[in-house]
Amino acid sequence: MMKKLAYAALLGAVVATSALTAAPAQAAARDGICQSGEFCLYYNSDNAGSISDFTTSISDYGASQPECYEFKGAGAGQGQCVKNNAASVWNRTSGSVTVFYNSGYSGDSQTFASGAKTNLNATLKNDNAGHRFGGGTSTNVDMSDALYVGGGGRLTTGFDGYETTPGRHEGIDFAKASGASVKALLGGTVTNVVEGGSSLSTIAVYNATFDKTIIYLHTNPNDSVDIGDSISKGQQIATEASRGASATHTHVEMRLGRKTLAAKSVDDPVLDNPNPNPFWQARGYNVR
Repeated sequence: MMKKLAYAALLGAVVATSALTAAPAQAAARDGICQSGEFCLYYNSDNAGSISDFTTSISDYGASQPECYEFKGAGAGQGQCVKNNAASVWNRTSGSVTVFYNSGYSGDSQTFASGAKTNLNATLKNDNAGHRFGGGTSTNVDMSDALYVGGGGRLTTGFDGYETTPGRHEGIDFAKASGASVKALLGGTVTNVVEGGSSLSTIAVYNATFDKTIIYLHTNPNDSVDIGDSISKGQQIATEASRGASATHTHVEMRLGRKTLAAKSVDDPVLDNPNPNPFWQARGYNVR
């Protein structure tokens, strides 16, 4: 409380003297507005003060600028680092979310059900280091592991909502290793296969039940995967490569309707795809 009073006094002094203030650091798909599909932390109790909104798990909020995740919305605390400063939450995702005392998803924790709008408990209030979608005891599996045969993957770039990535990023990137076996995250019918070689490769799988097409980029498609094939969830469809990319990874993109190609990303001002995280969470995956 003393920390927040001191900060409020400092903010008032800055406003009174008309001093220049630096713009807060930007982060992916975050605008300081708590929207559907997001998990939001508030600087003050009772969902007051500046908001920091998230669409995926964060293992460590970071301790200082410019690396830390900060409160972005208007109000008390704007521009401050989230770590050890959050007092209340609003879970607008479709699943549970757990806030942790320590980084790396460890230490004391508090889990919030979908729709929860409440204060952090006495242990976590102003002492919080990260949060995980899916909760502490979720039966969901990590999407980064589910993509690869044998697991062991990692999330490298999340869906950015056209906030920060210069080239725009309408999917989610995962990585394991060159040659790692890549599995289908959702079943469906193959609508396109582009081998790529030294250029961009593509595998497109349309799921009629959800009317979504899942696009996999940069991989080496299996020779047995052809247009018109019926693909099952968990079926190996490719091996990880760097076709059309500077680094080895697998780009996973969710598109509305029946598609054959990924959304344009280079020199494209239009965001074509919605935030995919709630969809994947509902399919049994934690986006991490």
